[in-house]
Amino acid sequence: DGRIPAAYQAHIDRKKLYVLLALAALAVLFVASVSLGPVRVPPLQVLAAFFGQAASPRDQVIVMSIRLPQSLAAAVAGMALSVAGAAMQSILRNPLGSPFTLGISQAAAFGAAFSVIILDSGIMTSTQEGAITIINPYLTTAMAFVSCLAAALVVVAVSRLRGATPEVMVLTGVALGALFTAGTMFLQYFADDRQLAAMVFWTFGDVARAKWDTLTFMTVVSVPVIVYFYLNRLNLNAIDAGDETAKGLGVRVERLRLFGMLLASLLTATVVAFLGVIGFVGLVCPHLARWVAGDDHRFLLPLSCLLGALLLVASDTAARLVIAPSVLPVSVLTAFLGAPTFIALLLGRRKR
Repeated sequence: DGRIPAAYQAHIDRKKLYVLLALAALAVLFVASVSLGPVRVPPLQVLAAFFGQAASPRDQVIVMSIRLPQSLAAAVAGMALSVAGAAMQSILRNPLGSPFTLGISQAAAFGAAFSVIILDSGIMTSTQEGAITIINPYLTTAMAFVSCLAAALVVVAVSRLRGATPEVMVLTGVALGALFTAGTMFLQYFADDRQLAAMVFWTFGDVARAKWDTLTFMTVVSVPVIVYFYLNRLNLNAIDAGDETAKGLGVRVERLRLFGMLLASLLTATVVAFLGVIGFVGLVCPHLARWVAGDDHRFLLPLSCLLGALLLVASDTAARLVIAPSVLPVSVLTAFLGAPTFIALLLGRRKR
C-alpha cells in the first residue's frame, strides 16, 4: 500500500535522534570550550561576547580573538578529518582506512614542510606560539595536496591488487608514512636552528595557532567537499554492497573511487597545512558512528562529522586544562585515545 513499515520508520527515527543528540552535545561542548581555559569566561558572558556585549573588553578579546576561532577551527578540522576517514573506509572498503593510517597525513606534512622551508611560503620563529605563520596558504595547501595525491594514488593502486587485504593496505600506509616522515626529517636536517624549531613545533598538530583567516580558508575548502560526500551517500551505500552491485545500480565506481580519494586527500591537506598532523580522528570517529548508527551513509556521514567535531573540540579543551596555563598539542590527546582504539580494531579483525 506504499506505506513505510512501522519498525523501519522507528529504526530511521532512532538514527535521526542520534544525529540530533550529537548536534546538541556539540553545541553545549562548544560553549564550554570557549568558556574554559587558563582565564575562565562564564558561559553567559561567552554568549554575550558573540553579540559584542561582553561585560569587559578583556572577555570580549579572549572570546572573539582567541577562543572562538580556535574552537571553530577544532570543529571544522574534526569534521574534515572524520568525513575523510569515513569516505576512505567506504571507497576502499577497508575498515582500517583513515588519513593517518594510510600515510596521507604524513604526506601532507611533508608537502607543507617542503613549501615552508624550500619555497619560503611561511615566516618561521623559534617560539612555540606562532612557530610558523603561513603567508601563502594557497601554495602551502597545494604542495600538501600534491603529496597527499601521490600517497592516495599508491593506496588506490594497492587496493586494486588481487589479495590486497585491509591489513596489507594499512602496512602500505605505514610504509608511505615512514617514507614521507623520512622526507620531512631530511628537510629538517638541512634547516637552520630557527627553521628546525619552527618545524618541530608546527608538526605537533595543534589548533591553538588557528586565526580567523586560517579558519576561513579551511571552511571554504572543507564545506563543499563534505557536502559532495553527503550528496553521494547512496552511491557510497552501493559501493559497500560490492563493485558489481554498485555498477548494476548505475554507479560509476572507478570515477567515484578516484575522485573521492582526491577530495578526501584535499580535506586532509587543508587541515595538515595549517594545524599539523592530528592523528586517529579519521579512524576513531567513523567507527564510533558505525557502532551507533550502522553502515547507512545517510546517517553515518552526518554522525561521523559531528563526532569528529566533538572529539577535537573536547581534546582541545582538555589540552588547555591539563597543565594550565601551558597548552598541550591536541594531537597528543587524540593519539592517547586513538592508539588503543586502533590496536583494539586490529585485534578484533584478527579474531574474526
